[in-house]
Amino acid sequence: MIASIQMALDLIAIISAFVAAMLWFYASGRQLRRITKNEAVDEHDLNRLVVAFNRTQILNGRAALVTGISAVAISLRTLLQFGA
Repeated sequence: MIASIQMALDLIAIISAFVAAMLWFYASGRQLRRITKNEAVDEHDLNRLVVAFNRTQILNGRAALVTGISAVAISLRTLLQFGA
């Protein structure tokens, strides 16, 4: 019983760590087009910047949540191992 719970916690930790890494990789992979000082910034440029920032923030938030899940799984696994 304890061994199957420990294995499930290990799998949760591994999968959630992998998902968090992928989310942070996707968040860091999106580069914004640079705007020069001589270029006129219009509403399309501002919209593109705001959307890019929002998407990155959402991905970072999801990655942080999945990292927290991984940390909880590892903590519970450790408590089970040393408590049993």
